[in-house]
Amino acid sequence: MMSYAFVFPGQGSQSVGMLADMAEQHAVVKSTFDEASEALGYDLWSVVQNGPEEKLNQTDVTQPAMLTSGIAIWRAMAEQKTLAPAYLAGHSLGEYTALAAAGVMNLAQGVELVAERGRLMQSAVPAGEGAMAAVLGLEDQQIVDICAAADGVVEAVNFNSPGQVVIAGAKTAVDAILPVFEEAGAKRVVPLAVSVPSHCSLMKPAADALAEKLNGMALNTPTIPVLHNVNVETAASETEIKQALVEQLYRPVQWVKTVEKMKSLGVERLYELGPGKVLMGLNRRIDRKMGMQAVYDSATLTASLETL
Repeated sequence: MMSYAFVFPGQGSQSVGMLADMAEQHAVVKSTFDEASEALGYDLWSVVQNGPEEKLNQTDVTQPAMLTSGIAIWRAMAEQKTLAPAYLAGHSLGEYTALAAAGVMNLAQGVELVAERGRLMQSAVPAGEGAMAAVLGLEDQQIVDICAAADGVVEAVNFNSPGQVVIAGAKTAVDAILPVFEEAGAKRVVPLAVSVPSHCSLMKPAADALAEKLNGMALNTPTIPVLHNVNVETAASETEIKQALVEQLYRPVQWVKTVEKMKSLGVERLYELGPGKVLMGLNRRIDRKMGMQAVYDSATLTASLETL
């Protein structure tokens, strides 16, 4: 029996019109969005299908939209076949989708929680005061060292694949450090179109507020092991899961180590469940020999089920 894992993308994979084709073929997609809409108090499917794009890209809307997309695809697959992944993981926000798939929280709890997470993140750093950028072609340690020598808050926050690290921090500090990476030999330095500097120490106030929100929630034991971003470990207890989610807001996403860990645990194939195929691109650069498929429309869903 092949050992496989499901991984869920974070913000950035969303687009107006996503999952329309899958919803036509699988009624559970629309019903999943209806369930999320009821919890949120507005028609999430309408925003996802009709936009406007600016609305979908608001972080407190993007996060529930992405979580609901991942769960909708998960359910559409589960209707066709019994799913038995050895592990689940998600990139940043995708970790919440993984936890929802593992039964740690239900969909309504999940979308309410990530909508609040989005609001807290945006309020921690006013729009225009934070920034993120991707640095391509340098060693991880080079990037960490350059950030450590910078004036102001700027940190390596997403270790996405070999040669691709994202930095985040105060906009002035990020802007000032970009030429330093180029001088150090970076192939490219790409500022990212985001309104929040995720996973850096500027998110600590948001993390403290998220901890309060989580303290008021009851979480279940995961039915499938979930590898967490901050430590690349599974958490069995409610306390450990909450701590991992709080720390995730202001600590780096260790995606390279996550994929490497799954490989070491015997996982032979990864399936990305969500709109787009961002993680598949990263995962190929981490381990080209691992089997990989992205599931984002009815054709890829059918193709993936045939390999399970």
